[in-house]
Amino acid sequence: MGTTSGAGTSAQQAGDSDALEHLARVGLIAYGVVHLLIAWLALQLAWGGGSGSADQSGAMATLAQQPFGQVLLWVLAIGLVALALWQLAVLLRHRAGLRSSGDRRKEAAAKSAKAVAKAVVYVFLAVTAIRFATGGGQSSSGQEQQTVAGVFGWPGGRWLVGLAALVVIGVGAYHVHKGLTSRFLKEIDTAEASAGQRRVIERLGQVGYPAKGIALALVGGLLGWAAITFDASKAGGLDSALHTVLDAPFGKLLLTLVALGIAAFGVFSFARARYPQRT
Repeated sequence: MGTTSGAGTSAQQAGDSDALEHLARVGLIAYGVVHLLIAWLALQLAWGGGSGSADQSGAMATLAQQPFGQVLLWVLAIGLVALALWQLAVLLRHRAGLRSSGDRRKEAAAKSAKAVAKAVVYVFLAVTAIRFATGGGQSSSGQEQQTVAGVFGWPGGRWLVGLAALVVIGVGAYHVHKGLTSRFLKEIDTAEASAGQRRVIERLGQVGYPAKGIALALVGGLLGWAAITFDASKAGGLDSALHTVLDAPFGKLLLTLVALGIAAFGVFSFARARYPQRT
């Protein structure tokens, strides 16, 4: 019992480390910057002034072209790695729950799986930032099709792509639900914020999460269509999804609304950096 208690205490201390929290703040700011850049690229796409990819690689490429761009990209990468470590600390906090049974184990497993998924996303973004910082970054245009074409060559590859599509659509739907029900407030501690600040933060989340969810659902839809038609060229990432919005009736208006929503999500990430979750 003493060993178990000691492990649990160590896990809690690791998850609640002040140093890790400060690094996570940098990561949340970095995450917000990425979304603001994507929103800006999407607005340029909507109104005819954009030539780059309106996705993560496009955001990194835009940052790389700025004064001190390489330095900023390294700061971005360090912050995102810190954010990934912050998520992995969640695994330590829920280690005891994973060893238990019943509802407690299910809850710990769900939160741990979510933390791992977020950590993977943050690491992917950090690697992308490092590639652009070292001059090796490339546009993501066409990479999604190449990846899907490779998966199609695996045994059951078509079904794997279809399953991936359903997962991405599910994540997008979860983001929409999270925004509409304000469940995102569980991820931020606004006890020290004023009533006015709390209202602004809630509105940012209510706009930002559904917008990001719609974009993710469109990415999943493109993957699903590629699986149904068995045509890798139908697949696409965020840039392709935003082009799909642009090609729809009233596309400029719709894409502008999505871009503003993604920008709201980026500003909400800044608010999370200011008032990080401590539970």
